[in-house]
Amino acid sequence: MAKIVLDGVDKVYSGGVKAVDGLDLEIRDGEFMVLVGPSGCGKSTALRMIAGLEEISGGKIAIGDRVVNDLAPKDRDIAMVFQNYALYPHMTVEQNLAFGLKLRGTPKAEIKEKVREAAKMLGLDQFLSRKPAALSGGQRQRVAMGRAIVREPQAFLMDEPLSNLDAKLRVSMRASLSQLHERLGVTTVYVTHDQVEAMTLGSRVCVLREGRLQQVDTPQRLFDNPVNLFVAGFIGSPAMNFVTAELARGDGGAHVAFAGYTLPVPDEVIEAKPGLDGWIGKKLILGVRPSDFEDAAHAKPEWAPMRAKSSVTEELGSEINVIFTIDAPPVEHKDTADLAEDAAEGESDMAIPLIENKALWTARVNSRSHVRPGQEIDLAVDTRRLHFFDPSSGLAIGHAAAPAAEDARADEPAAKKAL
Repeated sequence: MAKIVLDGVDKVYSGGVKAVDGLDLEIRDGEFMVLVGPSGCGKSTALRMIAGLEEISGGKIAIGDRVVNDLAPKDRDIAMVFQNYALYPHMTVEQNLAFGLKLRGTPKAEIKEKVREAAKMLGLDQFLSRKPAALSGGQRQRVAMGRAIVREPQAFLMDEPLSNLDAKLRVSMRASLSQLHERLGVTTVYVTHDQVEAMTLGSRVCVLREGRLQQVDTPQRLFDNPVNLFVAGFIGSPAMNFVTAELARGDGGAHVAFAGYTLPVPDEVIEAKPGLDGWIGKKLILGVRPSDFEDAAHAKPEWAPMRAKSSVTEELGSEINVIFTIDAPPVEHKDTADLAEDAAEGESDMAIPLIENKALWTARVNSRSHVRPGQEIDLAVDTRRLHFFDPSSGLAIGHAAAPAAEDARADEPAAKKAL
């Protein structure tokens, strides 16, 4: 096992296309780090540079105590698991598992023992004599993982290994991967464009966009404290709702007004977000997660009321997604535009607001709600969990990694560099 450090790593292709831009990232010894982001964000390129399959254009990569910039892939002591399994079709499962060890000149008895252990760990004992063509997709992927495990490398590098599997099998394979990592404790770098996969697997998650690191943190902290509009909209399913709103203070305290609604902003929120009080009397971007709504009939009494007319309902068994419009246009910002473009490509489940230039919002409510399409519904919002963003920079207001209100516009380039 070993930690992996990327220090100012760049990748520039011919024509000046920068796939990875000054990436600084430390992956701790034994950690399961997930690289996530939309298509073309540089996550697979970063993984391939760690593996040595892509030359770096600048910076430094270290695995353990060695700088590996000039080392061939075979000398980096890592094992890769690919999306397409990369199994030898003419070999049996046992031969596929043993192949890398044979190339190393490992003694036959040791090969047999390691293959037996890996096969037992992955539930492949009964398939050792079969060839890949006789296996299911999930079984083939387990063979690919077993081939990596038997090598006992310092790190596993996985490039979207579950994307070829059907939805149900992906869920069970995610659980298997988590159990494997818990058992083996090997440093793992895992690439995916599926943010649900990222959130369920990662010890920490690194969000990339256009080759740049946006934020790296635990899944829960990414969800609760996104550093900017892009991370806020990319992490979470369904995606966060956004609207341009005005923060004001009246006799009853601070509140935020938008589209005919007024929601109170508790004092504890103002205190917890440094610089937010500097936005009193100004317009900002408000973010509300679907999970912070509830049908008012089932909500806590202190939650703020918000009446809406349901356009569409998605009944999910344990909960219902209520999709409704608000009388305000969709937020216009580079971050939200990129998220909408990603949704259009099928990379995300974010709803694209297209109805009469009105923003389309989603509220997730208890399945006991009897709301149906076309009905009015009294919603309630947990206003302690509201999010606020600078409409100019897109940075979260009051986030530890974002500047205070009075500095955000003046120092926007420096702030973005600091992300």
